[in-house]
Amino acid sequence: MGQSVSRDDFIWTLTEQPHMSRREAIVKKYPEVKKLFGVDESLKYVVAGMVAVQVFMCWLLQDASWLLIFLESYFCGGIINHALTLAIHDISHNTAFGNEHPLKNRFFGIFANLPLSVPVSVSFKKYHVEHHRYLGEDGLDTDVPTQFEAQFFTTTPRKFLWLALQPLFYGFRPLIIYKKAPTDMEILNAVIQFGFDFVILYFFGWKSLIYLLMCTLISMGLHPSAGHFISEHYAFKEDQETFSYYGIWNLCTFNVGYHVEHHDFPYIPGRDLPKLRALAPEFYENLYKHDSMLRILRDFVFEPSMGPYARLKRKARVEQEFYGNYQLMEYFDAFLHHIGIHRLRNYAGTYFDLNNNKKLE
Repeated sequence: MGQSVSRDDFIWTLTEQPHMSRREAIVKKYPEVKKLFGVDESLKYVVAGMVAVQVFMCWLLQDASWLLIFLESYFCGGIINHALTLAIHDISHNTAFGNEHPLKNRFFGIFANLPLSVPVSVSFKKYHVEHHRYLGEDGLDTDVPTQFEAQFFTTTPRKFLWLALQPLFYGFRPLIIYKKAPTDMEILNAVIQFGFDFVILYFFGWKSLIYLLMCTLISMGLHPSAGHFISEHYAFKEDQETFSYYGIWNLCTFNVGYHVEHHDFPYIPGRDLPKLRALAPEFYENLYKHDSMLRILRDFVFEPSMGPYARLKRKARVEQEFYGNYQLMEYFDAFLHHIGIHRLRNYAGTYFDLNNNKKLE
């Protein structure tokens, strides 16, 4: 049932991603662009305010009807929670405290994660680095749909269903495409998140906790906010890999719509991306762009040329690596050293001859 898509494969390309060359050209012509690099000082306060509003909403809705909870989830809390996912995106580029304070940024990302009810912040950072570094590369960029998604969701009703299930695919796709070792920060993210969920459940009840979960799931599926998942890299124009959206939803999404600009300069905070476009308009004005989230979603569902296959892909330059970046380990090791555990271990090793040194003699 429904018109089938016209593509039966991804759009394979032999060219490198365009963002590095455009970045070099802009820096060469406008060296003052470097003044835009760095920290968004307002980000901390905006995120803290959104987290506080969602906790307040949990208090308000603890005895509300399910209809009111659903309406609030779609029209209010969903917008806030989706905005928080994009705050996490900005924080993953260290725009809250700067590159010299990576651990502060990770902890603040965990804080921004709290109203989402599921731990995503640290894992998102881990995979998002690869998305920028290896844009479109097979097996490395987990933003590209799997073969199953591309082959199954090929008709209008199925594409509509795919949009509704976006939270599921967006969350589990990285675990399928690119398996990585869990890190200590991911475990800590989960512990803090589930602890927060328990606090919400204990003080406000099931309705409030379900409200937060609904806000996350609804806003990442059939919701105007979720249009950016499609607008950013799906090939509305075949010879273009990344697309920008310049509509009103940027006010609710930390300017994630300025996506070409973001990939060109990922270390410019979302707040300042419009300044980049104003500084170097000739590099962006001739690119295909979007101005309506609803039109993006409509065209994706009904246009035969659009679907999960409508993505540029290229062969991977490097092999996958199953590794973990254990940011907390050096602090834990320093603590053990401070309380004398290392000294005790060395003494025990020498006194009890744990390494069998006497036998070697």
